[in-house]
Amino acid sequence: MSEVLTQTLENGVLTLTMNRPEVRNALNDEMGRLLTESLQAAAENPDVRVVVLTGAGQAFCSGGDVKSMAANPGRGATPDGRVRSLRRRADATRLLHEMNKPTVAVIRGAAAGAGLALALGCDFRLALPDAKMTTAFGKVGLAGDYGMSYFLPRLVGGAKARELLMLSPLLTAKDALALNLVTRVFEGAEFEAKVAEFVNALASGPTITYGYMKDNLNDAMNGSLTASIEGEAQRQVRCMATADHAEASKAFVEKRAPVFKGE
Repeated sequence: MSEVLTQTLENGVLTLTMNRPEVRNALNDEMGRLLTESLQAAAENPDVRVVVLTGAGQAFCSGGDVKSMAANPGRGATPDGRVRSLRRRADATRLLHEMNKPTVAVIRGAAAGAGLALALGCDFRLALPDAKMTTAFGKVGLAGDYGMSYFLPRLVGGAKARELLMLSPLLTAKDALALNLVTRVFEGAEFEAKVAEFVNALASGPTITYGYMKDNLNDAMNGSLTASIEGEAQRQVRCMATADHAEASKAFVEKRAPVFKGE
């Protein structure tokens, strides 16, 4: 991997670390491209059972690299070309949201703009108490990207989403937890251990089933009840054919905890 994005794979947990700490992990073109490519590879890799996205140093991700934008606003490309480039990079959020395995954002420090959108695309967001979050786009005269306008109203409602986008308030981790923007807030002394416990529990779970759960939930957000019931029925039957379901059934009869292999 390039130095701007590092990755480790251990015990089924792929950790992707945005690595530009000197600019609070601001997204430049290279990092955005590599992140999308890495997430696509992770989605297709059976050895990956959970994806963790985090940032190096004291921040998660401060959003787009505004200094780079100001220094070269045209970037030598046509508007259509810039749209295509941004669309490809922003596909990272879709992959986090749709891939058939759990995704977790581990948030230290700032999560702003596109960085916050990446976190919102994950299934779970774990934060330190001193984490700070803001949509940020309005402060720099931008409408928002990386799926921000998709996730915000689904998490906080339409009216609150407008407030968060247009006014860009700075939210503490406690504020974000109250708004359902984060899943857990762990104290600093226990943060690493609690994050590891949370992530490892997912990694040792029935991976195929988790993927079908995500499909069910994502379909239900935009479809009808009839379509949801149909999709659930099809995926439930597929789950019944997995080795993990057979193991869970056997463990139930034997009165023990199941050992899932993600198969």
